[in-house]
Amino acid sequence: MCGIAGMMASVAGGPSAAILERMGAAIAHRGPDGTGVYREADVAFVHNRLAIIDLVTGDQPLREAGGAALVANGEIYNHVELRAALGDFPFRTQSDCEPPLALYRRDGIAFAEKLRGMYGIAIHDPRAKRLVLARDPFGIKPLYYAQGPDGLAFASEAQALRAAGFGTGRLRGDKRAELLELQFQTGDATVFEGILRLLPGDTIVASGGRIVERRNRAALPAGGPVPRSLDAALLEFDRVFQDSVNIHQRSDVPYGMFLSGGVDSSAVLAMMARLNERPVRAFTAHFPDTDAADERMAARHVAEACRAQLAEVPVTAADFWAHLPAIAAAMDDPAADYACVPTWLLARAARADGLKVVLSGEGGDELFAGYGRYRSTLKPWWLGGRAMRRRGTFENLGVLRADTRGWRDGIGAAETMARDDERTRLQAAQAVDIADWLPNDLLAKLDRCLMAHAVEGRTPFLDSEVASFAFRLPDAMKIHKRWGKWLLRSWLDRTLPAARAFAPKQGFTVPVQRWIAAEGRRLGPLVAASAGVAEIADAGAVARLFAKADEKRAGFAAWTLLFYALWHRRHAQGMAPDADVFHALETAR
Repeated sequence: MCGIAGMMASVAGGPSAAILERMGAAIAHRGPDGTGVYREADVAFVHNRLAIIDLVTGDQPLREAGGAALVANGEIYNHVELRAALGDFPFRTQSDCEPPLALYRRDGIAFAEKLRGMYGIAIHDPRAKRLVLARDPFGIKPLYYAQGPDGLAFASEAQALRAAGFGTGRLRGDKRAELLELQFQTGDATVFEGILRLLPGDTIVASGGRIVERRNRAALPAGGPVPRSLDAALLEFDRVFQDSVNIHQRSDVPYGMFLSGGVDSSAVLAMMARLNERPVRAFTAHFPDTDAADERMAARHVAEACRAQLAEVPVTAADFWAHLPAIAAAMDDPAADYACVPTWLLARAARADGLKVVLSGEGGDELFAGYGRYRSTLKPWWLGGRAMRRRGTFENLGVLRADTRGWRDGIGAAETMARDDERTRLQAAQAVDIADWLPNDLLAKLDRCLMAHAVEGRTPFLDSEVASFAFRLPDAMKIHKRWGKWLLRSWLDRTLPAARAFAPKQGFTVPVQRWIAAEGRRLGPLVAASAGVAEIADAGAVARLFAKADEKRAGFAAWTLLFYALWHRRHAQGMAPDADVFHALETAR
């Protein structure tokens, strides 16, 4: 797990050292264990390493005899199997990222088809005079690029490209509208004009500083559901999930996991406990002195049953006010997801406990259909069915002056792409979430909050073998009566009864609304006066919104504006996140 950046220049002399230094400095937090630099002809790379596998010889860039060089951010979980299959290749290290280089030499730009893992990879082939960039199919690891008159630049974080002067420096109004109304942004365009995401599964090829070829590896299998019995499906899931968790544990450093007490993380812990002789180290968040659902008892029961060592991490209002500016600063490609607050504090606790790697349950809801919105989208409208994300956060609230019409265009495009004659309506809804919500909200939050503390997050549900199995399950094994994730719950109920897989759950929520409401009358004018919010919203309407933040819709809209004001302060105004929320807002005008 690391940070990578680089450039293929279209001008004589290649990329300047200053550009490389600025990009490397902007992502130094992603790799505190060492820095490697590569320069050849018109291409230069920088690699900041977080050492997880092959601590001795795994420094990057990696090179092969044919002259190609690689830098990568991520983990290739099937590197052991790939080495065996590539027996004649003269490997020089034990790094999990060397097999992709061997596959490139054998298969060319189709090299990523064989990879199981999370990755953003850059390969320079001087003989072919090309730069190849690849991102994993679920978009677990980020990769951004900018095309300009001087060439093509790339980096693990958008802020590294901006630090080196790429892009126009302006914010895109349409993407800001998506962020405000939707909580995240869809597609390949970011909120920064001129800076793009490599889409999940994309491989692009550049020559002479220009993109000349693009291909995509799909995250989900083609086709509709495959009929099977429940018993057969449970046996198959046990096999593929054990294999996935097993390879996700490959590490030369200590690892643990995040445990909420819910179905997904409990399933991960159950399998880790099966595979590990030593007690698993688990971390769970709780919210003292609030009315938020307290899942500690559920987490304790699961941890006890699995003989896990459980650390309970408190998340308080004081933490919220103290850390939110830094969290918003870390979320350079913004997602206004309030779960970033406990994720940040869990990552800090894991790192303080000596861990560099944690497993988590992201992807379980999307692959096994856990969200209530899936059940709703299957109903006809006269029985209460409705489209996903049909209403924006600020719709009809009278707060924004900025035009946010068209905020749903990206979701609409994803819905069109997800339709397939063989897919069911449920599969199409899942595919929409997996295309945008998952990489651009949940996984972006996980990556930034963990990497800010130099911790690697691994997601065993988001594995090609698990996805191939889960996505083509019959709909009735995903949603049965009032239960989502039916098959996963059934497996957990048999495997770990202490998890109470079919007990009513209150759901994971963060009491940001209560915290904001308690300070609403003080906070509202500060947010309204901040430069980012002042240009898009009516000051009086913002103040009134915060004054009634104890109401559900108003509270979520207030959270979104607060996050945006702090994000804008850092990423549009260029101010350091060196204060608590109130002091930060006072200087954001």
